[in-house]
Amino acid sequence: MRIVETGNARFIENGEVSRSLEPRNVEIQEVRVQISLPLPSSQVVAPAHVEHDNDLQEQQMKGQAPPNIAIENEPNIDEPHEIALRRSTRNRRPAISDDYEVYIHELESDLGLYHDPVSFSQAMESEHSDKWLAAAKEEMKSMYKNEVWDLVDLPEGCKRVGNRWVWKTKHDSNGNIERHRARLVAKGFTQKSGVDYKETFSPVSKKDSLRIVMAMVAHYNLELHQMDVKTAFLNGNLDEAVYMDQPEGFVVEGKEHMVCKLKKSIYGLKQASRQWYIKFNDTITSFGFRENIVDRCIYLKISGSKFIILVLYVDDILLATNDLGLLHQTKEFLSKNFEMKDLGEASYVIGIEIFRDRSQGLLGLSQKSYINRILERYNMAECSANVVPIQKGDKFSLKQCPKNELERKQMEHIPYESIVGSLNYAQTCTRPDISFAVGMLGRYQSNPGVDHWKAAKKVLRYLQGTKDHMLTFRRSDHLEVIGYSDSDYAGCVDTRKSTFGYLFLIAGGAISWKSAKQSVIATSTMEAEFIACYEATNHGLWLRNFIFGLGIVDTIAKPLKIYCDNSAAVFFSKNDKYSKGAKHMEVKYFVVKEEVQKQRVSIEHISTQLMIADPLTKGLPPKTFTEHVERMGIIGRHD
Repeated sequence: MRIVETGNARFIENGEVSRSLEPRNVEIQEVRVQISLPLPSSQVVAPAHVEHDNDLQEQQMKGQAPPNIAIENEPNIDEPHEIALRRSTRNRRPAISDDYEVYIHELESDLGLYHDPVSFSQAMESEHSDKWLAAAKEEMKSMYKNEVWDLVDLPEGCKRVGNRWVWKTKHDSNGNIERHRARLVAKGFTQKSGVDYKETFSPVSKKDSLRIVMAMVAHYNLELHQMDVKTAFLNGNLDEAVYMDQPEGFVVEGKEHMVCKLKKSIYGLKQASRQWYIKFNDTITSFGFRENIVDRCIYLKISGSKFIILVLYVDDILLATNDLGLLHQTKEFLSKNFEMKDLGEASYVIGIEIFRDRSQGLLGLSQKSYINRILERYNMAECSANVVPIQKGDKFSLKQCPKNELERKQMEHIPYESIVGSLNYAQTCTRPDISFAVGMLGRYQSNPGVDHWKAAKKVLRYLQGTKDHMLTFRRSDHLEVIGYSDSDYAGCVDTRKSTFGYLFLIAGGAISWKSAKQSVIATSTMEAEFIACYEATNHGLWLRNFIFGLGIVDTIAKPLKIYCDNSAAVFFSKNDKYSKGAKHMEVKYFVVKEEVQKQRVSIEHISTQLMIADPLTKGLPPKTFTEHVERMGIIGRHD
């Protein structure tokens, strides 16, 4: 395959258009011949060049012989033989840099982080076939135990749903193989709405809620245990009649024509997660737990001075309590109603490692194992480290996106979207320090350019140098939620919109954060900062309501402090004085004034040097960036 320089391609294209001619492809063949004419021995014969039209080129591509071309005054030519030509010794710059070869391996294999089978036959032919078969038998055992289906003849006029096996190698927090899992999954995409299912929505606990509970565990020195629900979705009852093919490898002999009439929900069905949630909610509330009205998958049970918090994340359960007796009662109840696996003290949940030093009152959340996996996936496990994810003054725009087919072809084999998605999960869980950089990269996912890809690699290099860092919470004398709100001004080169950022701290660590482009163009720095205060206020009220529902943080009843480094925005939030610069602002932003008057929120001024949310809006010098990140609660494991 030939690769043509992008710049040269643009020059040729412009040249054709400027002559207002229809461009035509021309292939130049180099024919080395020696002409038998009387020439001086010192004279060198130049090689002749012959141009072939598009028609000739098409004939050659089809394998047809081109017609003879008559050339006037054609000399007699002996049989041609090759003459060695001098080769240039100049070092040529490759059209595509060495970085691009990173993705050749992914393109060829098209595998995920680990080489798990993609079909039943592949699993049975792999080197771990015995382990995969044992895992599949374990899955089928769960199906029979839960009486998931009955074998019946397919009723006339009814449609069957297919299924497939999904294989997954499970790893512990250190990346070591823990077990092999096989999951029978229905092909829910073939279901019809109103026939095979009705409602599908199912809540899941938010990452903010999880971090708040972790902060409570650190501050109050609570017990923290973990349980796993085996084949959770098989516990949900189905309200609709759904027929499914028999699983591959486990078709009952003599009943090959029959299908499975499902009685319980199964993984892959559109309503499966909802049916599991309904089943779990009905069961756990019957034991005295009440659901948090703000986050529907957080449950609380209080018995005198004893309390226990239950966090449900699909089939993972965290239990935080100040009483071991209440903990054991809850575990026994769950094990009686569901098939559970008791994992003891929590150490690894949804890809996050939990580190505790109870003597120091410290709890840390780390994604080192996850970061190592994404570095390995993109062949950057040995890359050099960066001190910041994005440099101060770095600007990105649509002008850096590919503008023609050749430039897009250069980028088509680079999984830019996959990288941004992998980085986004890290920043969503434990890494607010890369929030601004990841948000910036996400704006160009539809048509990324080389500069955007280089910026993504900088973030990976930053994670390489900080993969040992963790988000920490500490026991403190005074438990209080504090917010920080910030914004740049017209930072987006394409739209001139500003980027806002907010961050909330409790127990010395970040529990919630966001970095995003504003929806309107601000006409002043005051307006941009006030819009940021609006976004922070909305989320702060959600945090306030959630923590108030837990009933264990007394200080949440006080006005929630949100710090802003713009004096004009702080003044505007507290006063009704008429301002020409604000008369055009949308009405919704004035909710900040209302919440301040109700004393539910308090907007306070702080110097820019202490604005912890600053890294969420722009690139900063390394020293300043590092200081702000430490104030977020992100520190090295050995610091």
